[in-house]
Amino acid sequence: MATNGETKENQNGRHQEVGHKSLLQSDALYQYILETSVYPKEPEAMKELREVTAKHPWNIMSTSADEGQFLNLLLKLINAKNTMEIGVYTGYSLLATALALPDDGKILAMDINRENYEIGLPTIQKAGVAHKIDFKEGPALPVLDQMIQDGRYHGTFDFIFVDADKDNYLNYHKRLIDLVKVGGVIGYDNTLWNGSVVAPPDAPMRKYIRYYREFVLELNKALAADPRIEICMLPVGDGITLCRRIS
Repeated sequence: MATNGETKENQNGRHQEVGHKSLLQSDALYQYILETSVYPKEPEAMKELREVTAKHPWNIMSTSADEGQFLNLLLKLINAKNTMEIGVYTGYSLLATALALPDDGKILAMDINRENYEIGLPTIQKAGVAHKIDFKEGPALPVLDQMIQDGRYHGTFDFIFVDADKDNYLNYHKRLIDLVKVGGVIGYDNTLWNGSVVAPPDAPMRKYIRYYREFVLELNKALAADPRIEICMLPVGDGITLCRRIS
């Protein structure tokens, strides 16, 4: 994403993948990762959904292809079965998750916009994994509060992926830490926020980047200080922080 300080030449030299979120300084290196590791192994359904999403005007909201591959492999490594996703968009990361889960696996997926989800739904259905998804339209916080109040869902989720409103990430964390099992993982997306986390306060940046920057910084500090979790911040996509609950 070009800042106001970038020249037109630099902007033209950015990654060619629509909706890319790589923080790598070398465009050629990122393209090498995609062409050598990601695209040859990308399931046909994910490729189809990625190409459909690329035509949407908000395609920058989509999970990048390399992050989708990472999530898919991670879920298999931890043998996840019961998962949650907050922030779905057209469902690229959701499809990556659904393909990784066993046939009786479940995903509680929440987003305020069903219309975007339905863009990817035909591809998800064609892939034969729609039965794993319980999609709920609307804000996630009331649903989480109800689950906690119910009492049956404490420590029942193997994996939770959050890629939604950054100003509520801390509110999500306060609830999700009770819902994920001990040994389970929460993944918070966009924790490097276009690299703005290390930018000077007066640096030129897009309005929405500047607005959410402080919320991301606050989250990162809170996660590092939380004794209930082990964390690892990875420069995949726009930055993803994995939190493993230990107590």
